[in-house]
Amino acid sequence: MRSDGRENNQLRPVRIIPDFLKHPYGSALIEMGDTRVITAVSVEESVPPFLNPEEQGWLTAEYSLLPSSTRPRSVRESTRGRVAGRTHEIQRLIGRSLRAALDLRKIPGKTLWVDCDVIQADGGTRTASITGAFVALQIAVNNMLKDGIIEEDPILYNIAAVSVGIVDEEILLDLNYEEDFRASVDMNIVMNERGEYIEVQGTSEEKTFSRDQLNSMLDLAWSGIQKLVEIQKEVLKSG
Repeated sequence: MRSDGRENNQLRPVRIIPDFLKHPYGSALIEMGDTRVITAVSVEESVPPFLNPEEQGWLTAEYSLLPSSTRPRSVRESTRGRVAGRTHEIQRLIGRSLRAALDLRKIPGKTLWVDCDVIQADGGTRTASITGAFVALQIAVNNMLKDGIIEEDPILYNIAAVSVGIVDEEILLDLNYEEDFRASVDMNIVMNERGEYIEVQGTSEEKTFSRDQLNSMLDLAWSGIQKLVEIQKEVLKSG
């Protein structure tokens, strides 16, 4: 039994609130345990210069931690005058993950900006961002179709993400901050609803891990992602 009372294979309580913000084309607040992230999708009528706007569109992401989302307070990156390397890494991960869910040819000439702002951090902020941002993305696409901005639904399938790791020789799903801090192995897994991998980020912090342990972590992540996809679909259906 873990410190928060969960079984090793159990997600933290998950809640997704759609249409959380007024102005974006799509938005959602996701809560995974004590981690809370506001996700939003805006539309820009242009694409990066390396793309032909008549052939396809683009999706890119920005990620940030509210200073008061952590203890002690995080320094705002605008105050530092530069975006930290960790932030760049997470932004790229979110962007790659969500692009894998889209047929970009169906949004020609448009860039979807995905903003993920962590208002409270307790582990798993990047995976929560991806899971919540997919809901915001689907809402945005629905509104774009309704407004005639695009003609076809570009979404190929649901995607979600979750962390797994080894803590005190036990394999755990959806690590909170305390568990992530103590983990000897920490992994972030992004998958689609068909069970296909989009990204696997795995690091041994203190000890090596075996192929059997890797397989067990991948299986555990898939079980969690299936549940997250079910939650996404229920939220979108009810919304």
